[in-house]
Amino acid sequence: MVVVSLPDGSERKFNDKISGYDLAKDIGPGLAKSAIAMSVDGIQKDLVDMIETDSSVSIITIESEEGLEIMRHTIAAQVLALAIKRLYPNSKLAIGPTIENGFYYDVLTDPIISLEDLTKIEKEMNKIIQKKSKIEKSLHTKSEAKSLFFEKSENYKVQIIEDSGQEKDFQIYKNQDEQFVDLCRGPHLPSLSHVGSFKLTKVAGAYWKGNSDNEMFTRVYGTAWRNKKELEEHLKQLEEAEKRDHRKLGKQMDLFHLQEEAQGSVFWHPRGYLIWLQLENYIRRKLSKSGYEEVKTPQLISSRFWEKSGHWSKFRENMFVVPDVVPNIEEGKPIISSEGKMLAIKPMNCPAHVQIYNSEIRSYKDLPIRLAEFGCCHRNEPHGALHGLMRVRQMTQDDAHIFCREDQVTDETIAFCDLLMSVYKDLGFIQVEVKLATRPELRAGDDTVWDRAENALEDAVKATNLDYEIISGEGAFYGPKLEFHLKDAIGRKWQCGTIQLDFVLPERLNASYIGADGNKHKPVMLHRAILGSLERFIGILIESYAGKLPLWLAPVQVVVATITSSTDEYAKEVYSLLEASKVRVNLDLRNEKINYKIRDHSNQKIPIIAVVGEKESDNKKVALRRLGGKNQEIVSIEDFVKNIIHEIRPPDC
Repeated sequence: MVVVSLPDGSERKFNDKISGYDLAKDIGPGLAKSAIAMSVDGIQKDLVDMIETDSSVSIITIESEEGLEIMRHTIAAQVLALAIKRLYPNSKLAIGPTIENGFYYDVLTDPIISLEDLTKIEKEMNKIIQKKSKIEKSLHTKSEAKSLFFEKSENYKVQIIEDSGQEKDFQIYKNQDEQFVDLCRGPHLPSLSHVGSFKLTKVAGAYWKGNSDNEMFTRVYGTAWRNKKELEEHLKQLEEAEKRDHRKLGKQMDLFHLQEEAQGSVFWHPRGYLIWLQLENYIRRKLSKSGYEEVKTPQLISSRFWEKSGHWSKFRENMFVVPDVVPNIEEGKPIISSEGKMLAIKPMNCPAHVQIYNSEIRSYKDLPIRLAEFGCCHRNEPHGALHGLMRVRQMTQDDAHIFCREDQVTDETIAFCDLLMSVYKDLGFIQVEVKLATRPELRAGDDTVWDRAENALEDAVKATNLDYEIISGEGAFYGPKLEFHLKDAIGRKWQCGTIQLDFVLPERLNASYIGADGNKHKPVMLHRAILGSLERFIGILIESYAGKLPLWLAPVQVVVATITSSTDEYAKEVYSLLEASKVRVNLDLRNEKINYKIRDHSNQKIPIIAVVGEKESDNKKVALRRLGGKNQEIVSIEDFVKNIIHEIRPPDC
């Protein structure tokens, strides 16, 4: 007998094993019609797969996020790949996974697929979908699978099979109406009748296995949704996102630039760095009020330090490493130390903060200790993954670590969540999703320690009364974490804040405190950040506000602009009054028409343009034009200065 537990808490019993499709039929004909796959004990499977032992099973439909991802996967592997093979018969297929909101497929073709070719590929894909073909699945041994793709001259598929490390159960999916098969982890739609609406979006280059020594493929990207309405909404969002691209606005507003000679690092211009300083000082004030002490730690630290912390084995490939060089006195040339010592530029701040904690004996009465650092870190991100401010190699984090007793974890987590939510609200982000990420496959510490950590963090997040969801396997290598995903002005989600509970690092680095019993105890370490990377968060702010930053963050808050040169002296007077009131103000006395000046400063996203002409000069007034507003406001200079002082005040002051 096989007992199937369903999500609603009910059970169904069967005398023998049963397929996912038959289970859906047993539950109801409507579900059987809309079912596309199933989840068995948390693992996605095809409907044709058999449930052979007692299991927890949920039927997946296209309405769920899981179902949408399966549809995207099927479009990539069974529609896009087939369309390319039809149009480019000699093409070679590589991989076709899903990505956020869509999919891609890597192919080797001659001629190379260009952006102009996407329309004809889409047409071919629609022809394939219109047949509503069934997708059949079969399992093969390693030799069978290799032979199948060898005969089709799909040498990259053969290599994938060879490198897989398994000997059987290779899943081959076949379009019932075509002589087309693909190797895939699945699951797939049972038929193409479930395909919604899609669009191919772009092409790019991609190296086989991400190695620049290998062949360069064409990567064809697409997006897919349940229906035309969802697709159009997404495309509209993409169009809006393109207008808000922080790289474009960064140049337009003269905030920063990037260049090849410093890949993944940012050249901040004066205006951009003003935003940085305002944001950093705001967070610094919030931290100070919340009981944090600010520290500064070294950039270069011995590899032995990272070995002890566990980062060397878990994070080494993402670290920039240099030899520990000593001078050769005889020849005057630098040589590598005979001991072969290595130094690493720190990729994170946590082990260094433990050193500060360990610098003196701590008592249980001293805890919690909250150490904060705007720490500059370096991570060796792949060149192809770099993206403006959003993905960099040099980053500064609003990082902090809380050393506390285990009985203080809940209170500290609640306090952090309150702090984070208040910061996000101040910065204009009201919608925040919380996710509890549990133990990853690659981790430090045994399961007993992880059980304690996960239970403690889940108890803590429950005490905050925040809604949360569990995402399995996404925790840090040393402990579970809460992730905070904020939603921007056009509905995109960004994971920024985090708090991670760590029993492992204090043990590895010999952190301790003297308890009430006079014995040594290990503190709990909470790794936490609110903004995360300042670079990335500034990029998010620029895009969410479309460059129209809140007045307190704007690098230039007011421009005083003249209509004619006869009012230059009055404009200088207005400028001086504003400057004396700590307003970030510029003066525009250029011999240009006022409409040109307004357009120029509006393009630079200056929040307020104070226009002065003869009438304003005679009456000691200014004509205010606010960014995005249609009307101008005439006010006295006294009222303007008084009001602007209040308007530019940061939200925490």
